[in-house]
Amino acid sequence: MGVEPRLPDIPERQDGEILGVGVDLVHIPGLAHQLTIPGTVFAERAFTARELRDAARRADATGSLRAEHLAGRWAAKEAFIKAWSAAANTRAGHAVAPQLPPEAVDWREIELVGDRWGRPSLRLTGTVAEAVAAALGEGGDASKCWPVSLTHDGDWAAAIVLYVGPSPGR
Repeated sequence: MGVEPRLPDIPERQDGEILGVGVDLVHIPGLAHQLTIPGTVFAERAFTARELRDAARRADATGSLRAEHLAGRWAAKEAFIKAWSAAANTRAGHAVAPQLPPEAVDWREIELVGDRWGRPSLRLTGTVAEAVAAALGEGGDASKCWPVSLTHDGDWAAAIVLYVGPSPGR
């Protein structure tokens, strides 16, 4: 008789609504090629050491390419930016300029982490977390506000990221 792992508590229902949605699709062979270009620093600038280790571990365990797992993470990061932008516009009630210029984004500050069952979530740190909190209010940078889902099919990886926050005006 084995002991089954304790399942996590069901999250409390948040008093909020979906204020932003982002979706992204990444071509895995294209990303794999980019990673093999001599002198490229894309992976080191786009992913944390933990993300690179996790992608390598998953690739080794499944016999897949590391690029497959990095493509899902890259899609999640791009989808996050889109959801953040949509949420900032929803909050303001009109289109607003990005809180952080695209060239100032440190992609490693948007980290995809998994729980012990491999379920993904986002961890925001540094300047990105500060800019998100400034744009969306205190607590807007919390992982619970950013549900994420990844999928892989053939040569493609996709991600959807939501921003769930307090209803505007609350």
